[in-house]
Amino acid sequence: MSSAMVTALDRYPVKSMMGESLKTASIGALGIPGDRAWAVREGEKGTLRGAKRFASLMQCRARYTAEIDQPSPPAQITLPDGATFVSTAADASARLGAFLGASVALSPLVPADQLDRYRRTAAPGGDVEAELRRVFARTADEPLPDLSKFPAELFQYESPPGTHFDAYPLLIVSENALSRLNDAAPESQFDVRRFRPNVTVRVAGDEPFPEFAWCGKRARLGTALLAIELECPRCIMTTLPFAELPKDPKIMRALVKHAGGNLGVYAKVLEQGTVRVGDQLTVEN
Repeated sequence: MSSAMVTALDRYPVKSMMGESLKTASIGALGIPGDRAWAVREGEKGTLRGAKRFASLMQCRARYTAEIDQPSPPAQITLPDGATFVSTAADASARLGAFLGASVALSPLVPADQLDRYRRTAAPGGDVEAELRRVFARTADEPLPDLSKFPAELFQYESPPGTHFDAYPLLIVSENALSRLNDAAPESQFDVRRFRPNVTVRVAGDEPFPEFAWCGKRARLGTALLAIELECPRCIMTTLPFAELPKDPKIMRALVKHAGGNLGVYAKVLEQGTVRVGDQLTVEN
């Protein structure tokens, strides 16, 4: 068995906004309760959107001010100018739309059987490859991610119905991988905030991307049991500016060159439990 120490736990109340750090987290069937409990929908059809569509969402921050007692609890949103409002306020969507310059609605989770609320829209102009290259920030000479390992439903829906996740409930990133990339591309800032993990770990030794070897295995995270599913292909969001981090397309060039365009691993929950910073993530061999 191999193990890693948990160094950070993070939750993102609103999809694509900055989130909040935790010392302890419950791990439920859908990951950390309250994670991606809210999302932005655009237009009359209410299509799910994130920072791939509205880059400035990443300049906003969201956090909870009370205990999580429902699937989509009220979240406090802070805009870049410091203005705050609650996601359940009557004018919340209008205030966010004014900031984004678009007609949007802040949406809580809706039941999985409301499939039209999750359905994926067609690529602009019908050019699927061009849209994939835009979303994954790949140049014409770089390979696109291999998406064949992902659940088939993600080719039909923007997220697994009933959730706002890109693919799976948990994302795990190692400090080892970030350190390797910072060494390989010192002109860029491989700050963990760019990659939005739920769980950050540190692995003993000098393996640059230790989490990649965990795919297909089970792991104990605190008292929870996970199935490590697959590597996470990174997208244009990792290159966008927010907080003090600048826009940096070279982030993706380094990711493609040194890590196949991937960083971190996705996981699903087999047994619910609790994890604390300082706990171990133990991977079964």
